[in-house]
Amino acid sequence: MPLAQPAAATRLRFSVLGPLTGEAGARPLPLGPLKQRLVLAVLLSRANAAVPVDLLTDAVWPEEPPRTARKNLQVYVCTLRTLLGREEGPDRLVHSAGGYLLRVAEPELDLLQFRALARAGRAAADGGALAPAARLLRQALDLWQGPPLADLRSSPAVDAEAQRLEARCLGVHEDWAETELELGNAVAVAEELAELAERHPLRERLQAARMNALHLCGRQAEALAVYDTHRQLLARELGLEPSAALTTRYRELLARGRTGPAAGRPDRTAAPDGVLLPADTADFTGRTAELRDLVDQLGEGSGRVAVLSGPAGSGKTALAVHAGHLLADRFPDGRLLVRLRTEDGVPRPLPEVLAELASLTGRSGTDPAGPAPADPGRAAALWRASLAGRRMLLVLDDAPGEAVVRELLPGHGPSAVLVTSRSQLAGLASVHRITVPPLAPTEAVELLGRIVGTGRIGTDRAAAARIVDACGLLPLAVRVAGTRLAVLRHLPPAEFAARLEDPAGALDELVAGDVAVRARLDSGWRDLTDQGRLALARLAALPLSLLFTLPEAAAALGRPERLALRTLESLTDTGAVTSPTGEVTAHAALYALPRLTHLHARECAAAASPGPALLHPRPVDASSSPAAAR
Repeated sequence: MPLAQPAAATRLRFSVLGPLTGEAGARPLPLGPLKQRLVLAVLLSRANAAVPVDLLTDAVWPEEPPRTARKNLQVYVCTLRTLLGREEGPDRLVHSAGGYLLRVAEPELDLLQFRALARAGRAAADGGALAPAARLLRQALDLWQGPPLADLRSSPAVDAEAQRLEARCLGVHEDWAETELELGNAVAVAEELAELAERHPLRERLQAARMNALHLCGRQAEALAVYDTHRQLLARELGLEPSAALTTRYRELLARGRTGPAAGRPDRTAAPDGVLLPADTADFTGRTAELRDLVDQLGEGSGRVAVLSGPAGSGKTALAVHAGHLLADRFPDGRLLVRLRTEDGVPRPLPEVLAELASLTGRSGTDPAGPAPADPGRAAALWRASLAGRRMLLVLDDAPGEAVVRELLPGHGPSAVLVTSRSQLAGLASVHRITVPPLAPTEAVELLGRIVGTGRIGTDRAAAARIVDACGLLPLAVRVAGTRLAVLRHLPPAEFAARLEDPAGALDELVAGDVAVRARLDSGWRDLTDQGRLALARLAALPLSLLFTLPEAAAALGRPERLALRTLESLTDTGAVTSPTGEVTAHAALYALPRLTHLHARECAAAASPGPALLHPRPVDASSSPAAAR
């Protein structure tokens, strides 16, 4: 049956947030046979981005495409061009090197309207405009007419696209629920989430919102039952425990009566100088054991100090900030973060840090109106004294060493301090140390999916696993890779994985906007002594991603084993070397260079090769070696 061509001035409108439909004006568009509708569904779900021909082929012929598949696909595209009509300007449906691209304006597609409203709602919520935020998020949700592309999900590729859309819808539902809870509309949230939470029992953020809503409605027993049911399901299905955040909220509900805004989001009613933490990471993933440890250690205050250590990019700051938001109720006098390095990684002097603390909290000391003491030691003593009667959480981020940290620690009182550092700050006594390891592979893939889209990652989980493995499972690298892959919509994950697996270009790929993994690694390299850089450069000559022994390290370093051991221990303290074998004797231990550190050290060694003093020095005498002295 021939397809009528809409007039050029007629506004087209398509819907994928429900059954696939199209209109020209008020007239329904005949979208053609099943295979043609499958092509259109995939093009619309990825509107304004090039869709690879292979993906379209998989959508239409999920098992074995015929030999004429490409020709048939061209026929479907040609027919869709006729259906879309001709207008002034660029063609709507074009072919490029990346595949087929369908140009659609925001008013013409409900998915684009949904995204725009969701972005506006989240921006309004972040700015504190809660009522407009809730209204915008509600408008986005009202665009949904049922399961997306419900009539076409027999195609696995289309089903994956639909699952990706559903995941976005769930995220907006959660944003809406949390915003409404802050506005005090707990009854509406409890009613709306009842069925949704039952359909998605493993979605923890959804369960948390429902639990908070029921609690604020006075339905305490039902709120606690939500947690218990979720905990049992996680244990039975996945062998996991609920996150530290949800467990902490559960304990609060057990211990306290009806409360105000739901936990887990910043309290926007707090005094601006009381909460000076960066915004929490919306897609924070994993770290369950470390979070539980932090909450248990710092939650009681009492002068406790915890140190998070790990190499650059391991997610120490994100973990510290996330824990700080979870501990909001434990530190009513404030939570603030102070960075102990400048943007380019240079350590900040103590007087500069003390001046920032004074400006953030009000002049510390016996005379708040008086000038800051000229003597840094006296200023630090006054700062410590000012904490004696406060219940405050101080986050000291990226500490270059113990000296500045030691001056800022409260001697007594209920305040607590959380320090992040690349080294373990062994010179600090009576602190609780937590090493921040790389993510578990499943956590890293989950984080990648949250950034790129679970539907896209779900179509090739093997490629996703290769990507995170090539990133060394470091959160920073996974985030950068995910952002890059999300921007390059035409790039198949498998192709991107191959790029990252190439040692010659991996670090060049890990750049997203003004965030570059190489820059963080450069900072860690500068932290090392000359002897440390020399040792790391020599160890980088060992095979990539393979464990090595103490004798192998000694041979690579050109040093006796006892001196090589000291060097390895020094590099381990900085995170440049890891030892995954646990407590064993020195000769039985195995060591490794994290993949990205290994690649970066090779780069630095190659760049310094014209300078023989760095890479080929004379043997260092043990008595004069800084590495040996450590």
